[in-house]
Amino acid sequence: MTDQTRDNRSLFRWLWSTYLSRYKWIMSIAFLLMAIEGSMLGLLSYMLRPMFDTVFVEGREGAVWVVGFVILGIFFTRAITSVAQKILITLVAQRSVAVIKNDLASHLMTLDTGFHQKNPPGYLIERVQGDVSGVAKIWSALITGAGRDTVALISLIIVTLTVDWRWTLVAVMGTPLMVLPAYLAQQYVRSKSKIAREVAGKMSLRLDEVFHGINPIKLNALETYQSGRYAALIDKRVEVEVKSAMGRAFIPGLADIMAGIGFFAVLLYGGRDIIDGEKSIGEFMSFFTAMGLAFEPLRRLAGLSGLWQNAAAGIERIRELFDMRPSITSPVTAKLAPTAPPRVELAETELFYGDLPVLRGASFVAEAGQTTALVGASGAGKSTIFNVLTRLVDPNAGSVTLDGIKLEEIGLGDVRAKFSVVTQDALLFDESILENIVLGRTDVDDATLKSALDASHVTDFLDKLPKGLDSPAGPRGSNLSGGQRQRVAIARALLRNTPILLLDEATSALDAQSEAVVQKALERLSQGRTTLVIAHRLSTIRDADKIVVMDQGRVVDQGTHTELLARGGVYADLYTLQFKEDDDA
Repeated sequence: MTDQTRDNRSLFRWLWSTYLSRYKWIMSIAFLLMAIEGSMLGLLSYMLRPMFDTVFVEGREGAVWVVGFVILGIFFTRAITSVAQKILITLVAQRSVAVIKNDLASHLMTLDTGFHQKNPPGYLIERVQGDVSGVAKIWSALITGAGRDTVALISLIIVTLTVDWRWTLVAVMGTPLMVLPAYLAQQYVRSKSKIAREVAGKMSLRLDEVFHGINPIKLNALETYQSGRYAALIDKRVEVEVKSAMGRAFIPGLADIMAGIGFFAVLLYGGRDIIDGEKSIGEFMSFFTAMGLAFEPLRRLAGLSGLWQNAAAGIERIRELFDMRPSITSPVTAKLAPTAPPRVELAETELFYGDLPVLRGASFVAEAGQTTALVGASGAGKSTIFNVLTRLVDPNAGSVTLDGIKLEEIGLGDVRAKFSVVTQDALLFDESILENIVLGRTDVDDATLKSALDASHVTDFLDKLPKGLDSPAGPRGSNLSGGQRQRVAIARALLRNTPILLLDEATSALDAQSEAVVQKALERLSQGRTTLVIAHRLSTIRDADKIVVMDQGRVVDQGTHTELLARGGVYADLYTLQFKEDDDA
């Protein structure tokens, strides 16, 4: 057994046990109907013997009705079983593919942030949609071929054997010539199919980046440049698909050659038997009709190997994704996270992205119920602290605790349920504003919702929207202004009502008027919570209970605004520089 054969069996067993076995009874009925449909070809070719010998040669008029009704019944049976099995197979294919897509999308959402940084959205969309749909298109053809065409071919061979087993052997003597070329063609198709799927992923990625960055493309006149890059991928896809199709067509082509050699040999060998009177005209017509009818199912079955290699490439890629596991998980025995606003502490925390140090022994304490601000130049490690706190990444060394309990000792879902995060790029979905705030929750009463809307100042702009809360936010919140998006995100955080609040430069991209409104909402949101703020504008964190100054992944100073200014150092320099820029402006 070759490695490829073992691999194919492994892929099929995985697909069957994971997704198809649940439909085994539907598939059993479909296979039975396929078997009936396929066997009708054998019966049709067999009925040609009495039609020629009994009706035409012997001239029995009564046999005309019998033979005619049998042949009519054959075609009616084929029609009914064909329609029924196609409906059942389509049902199985569509349902199984829907489950695979949902499971794969759900699984990808469980993988670590590092995985999603390496695999951009457009690429993953193609993996979920393109790879799975590609398998679905092929799957129906594979099942139909394995069921109907196999039975049809077997029934037709039985007919040829009943006529003359020697003729049958002569007809199939070209079969050994197919083995090695067919194997090489399968290998070729498999490799090209993998490349085709990779190119399809790159095409989806390119379009995803183009449509998300359409404004910069227009402003920099990059339309022709981006079109050229996409056209190059299209050309590559066409080239690979043509080569793959060539490989798939090669195998049925071999079947044609084999059939031609068989027909020629049987005609030379069997013609003498007809001339010598050893075989009747009916037997000859029955044999040759069976051989002729066997031609199409034989070609389709030969082509299945190419189709399977194409499907196997997609199934292999899908299984590779399912085999990936997140490295950030919940402990087997989890401790409960504190319910009240906790004391957050980082102690000698180190984190590397590959060989690049991002946090270098960072240590500080955010006291319970107080506001702690993180300041520093870009790349100082401020946002990384937030990722560590919410376990989007785990540190390589050191510890992070909530009231003395290490984060990795708490269930992952429980950890994240303690945090609300408001960032400078508030992520909104292409849903209504209401749905963007409640996020699927059904336990939010009208009074609680109104309180959140008022406190976040969302109420201030609802009357200006055509449908109020039911107005669509648009793709990524594009129907709202920056300040409005921030207020929706704050309303969302208020409803979550978590003990810890993380604010990542939540007002840095807003104009002065919007910033003032959002700042009031943030102050309301921070009350009674342990709050950590990443600040770009130092004026917004003067009243913080503690300011932590970071530089190149280290905590270099901490204290109140007044204390840090009095000490001088990095914070004083940043403050002086920022207010000098404001004065110059």
